[in-house]
Amino acid sequence: MVVLTELFSGSPSSSSTHDHNHNHNQDYRYDVFLSFRGADTRNRFTDHLYNALVDADINTFLDDEEIETGEPLKRELESAIKSSRASIIVLSKNYAFSTWCLDELVSILEQKRNFNQVVIPVFYDVEPTNVRKQQSSFGEAMAKHRQRMEAETNAEKRCQWGQKMELWKRALTQVADLKGKDAKDRKESELIEEIVTDIHRRLGVPLSNTLPHLIGMDHYIKFISSWLTDGTSHTTNILTIVGMGGIGKTSLAKYVFHLHSMHFQTSSFIEGINIRCNEQFNGLPDLQRQLYRDISKKNLLQVNDVSMYTFKIKDVLARKMVFIVLDDIDSLEQLDALLGNKGLHPESKVLITTKDASLTERCALFDLRVQPKHTKVILNGLRESESLELLCIHAFKSQKPKEGYKEVSEKLVKYCEGHPLALEVLGKSLRKRDNIEIWLKPY
Repeated sequence: MVVLTELFSGSPSSSSTHDHNHNHNQDYRYDVFLSFRGADTRNRFTDHLYNALVDADINTFLDDEEIETGEPLKRELESAIKSSRASIIVLSKNYAFSTWCLDELVSILEQKRNFNQVVIPVFYDVEPTNVRKQQSSFGEAMAKHRQRMEAETNAEKRCQWGQKMELWKRALTQVADLKGKDAKDRKESELIEEIVTDIHRRLGVPLSNTLPHLIGMDHYIKFISSWLTDGTSHTTNILTIVGMGGIGKTSLAKYVFHLHSMHFQTSSFIEGINIRCNEQFNGLPDLQRQLYRDISKKNLLQVNDVSMYTFKIKDVLARKMVFIVLDDIDSLEQLDALLGNKGLHPESKVLITTKDASLTERCALFDLRVQPKHTKVILNGLRESESLELLCIHAFKSQKPKEGYKEVSEKLVKYCEGHPLALEVLGKSLRKRDNIEIWLKPY
């Protein structure tokens, strides 16, 4: 099993991909409309967010023109807002100085009110209360618009300005009351990853092109999906995927997480725990903070206090129906810090990936009088037919060897002994080497 990011032919464009994904409603042309003030964030946060959305195959509309004319919102922008399933509004210090941004905001909230469009405000270096009450830079912006209105000599146009200002003020108050993302004291990469994950979840269905394509994993996917959707009292709370490095534990966990995370109150995928704990200063507290933020939807101050974070996490786990994935757990310290010892909500699910089959049942949760129920999935190597298919996907962008390469491909498959990562790396390294002698040289 392995992730296939390119399937046979080159990756399709985002727009064509997503037209297929939501053909159930032909009015949607985009997944996300990005509203932002270019002078504040275009070459920084907004560009990074846009690229992350596109990389995740989320068809995103971003206005490339940087023109402020005072004229009404461009027709194509209005159309793009109405044709989007969700909008992300990056509220920055100078956002309200732009009449176009304010008009976009009014239009977006109208779509939310009338058609239940998903709206995620991002408070970028601004306080939500200043947006809500039009204070600080937002107050200055509204004062500037008021001066412009008062300077208007045409009575009809002055009246129109007044009506617009009332709409803008109401929209700013409303957007500040929505559940959004506060960029204050946040790592940009973590914030962007959280927004992308939230878009997938809140669109209501997983987008098929965000899911990895797996080989030789159908049985495991069905088993874990059944476990995740079984709400009966006898089902297990914790499932551990066990296997050697590179066998596909993380890819399998990502697949089922994207399929099922939206069915829980909150969810969190904590990836690469062992590496992050060993290679990053404050690695474990940072992971705890990420987990707490994901499952509680609250922020904590960034401190180096494992016990404080554990106390906060275990309280949420005991009362909320959550789905969390703890990827690459390597020690009891990591497990106890991330799960605590208070127990789990009866309908919660915890998916753990590890190389150590005995680790899970030695954690503090299993010292409780009422222990959680636990099951394991052991990942083994691929069969030869699956290995050959995987090698060919990466080497030839085909499910079969190209002419003249069958025998050497079979030798390479035997060499890799069913190890998915080895097959993937080997296939990619040999993709552009047409000399068959080069293929045989190391083996």
